[in-house]
Amino acid sequence: MINRMKSLVLAISMLTLLGGVNLASATTTPEIETLLNWAEDQFSQLFPNHQATQMIDPWAFRYYPSTDIYAGVNNNEVFVLGGPWGIDSPTFIDTLPNLLAQIPGSGGSGSVPACSSTAEIPAGMVVTQSGNVVNVTTNDQCIVLPENTNFCEPPAQSEPTGISVLSNVNITSSQTTGVTIDLPGIPDPIDLIAQNFSSCIVNASVDAVNLIVNSDVCFDVTSQFSDTPSGFGITINPPVTFAVVSTNDSQVVSDCFATNAASVSDAFTGETWVKDASGNFVSTGF
Repeated sequence: MINRMKSLVLAISMLTLLGGVNLASATTTPEIETLLNWAEDQFSQLFPNHQATQMIDPWAFRYYPSTDIYAGVNNNEVFVLGGPWGIDSPTFIDTLPNLLAQIPGSGGSGSVPACSSTAEIPAGMVVTQSGNVVNVTTNDQCIVLPENTNFCEPPAQSEPTGISVLSNVNITSSQTTGVTIDLPGIPDPIDLIAQNFSSCIVNASVDAVNLIVNSDVCFDVTSQFSDTPSGFGITINPPVTFAVVSTNDSQVVSDCFATNAASVSDAFTGETWVKDASGNFVSTGF
């Protein structure tokens, strides 16, 4: 197995130098992303400049050009190659579960830089970041809708930043299965969820500037409709799923309250405001 990885990594290095390879983002797991993000946070001198996870089956790995180091996971085993570990053969560090268990007491985290925390990411969902782009995916699977749907909350700020960022969510496509709602004069609630909307953050972090969040997710919401009987314009045929593909782009603005945002939040004070029917922003408190 070690010799196989060595040959693979050396081949990747050669192809990269020749400009003959363009690796796509990996189909990975929240556990692998958490570990590699934590390594970047705790050992930035070895793993500098956030890199996207790549996949060449069965390896999920990141390569750091400035230090010429690879960090990879195969079958829940973690290896490194290059830098202080040399390039003769990969060095086994530990198992993935053992390293994940060390994160809470390390003073670091495995969070995506643009998010306050990814600890509550549900099983089956993967959140990764490369540069100013965050990708959220359920990998073509429908996962049970969790109670906490704040998968990438902007990090709180310890002091005012003076940065205001407007985020616009653009729905590319959406699809529901298992439920049909046809009530005259009453809009389909799922259609309302799938509408484009905007929000704005006061005292946003610098990581929020020009941030792009791409989402391709599907949720199983069967339990949410379990008490809804069929009839009277509603037809239920489980499982009930909701899939949506969207892009959230952000831009710096001078005043959040002068935008078309539906809501405004302050990353420093924690206060939030929502726009009422008259178009005025009303504080909802903290």
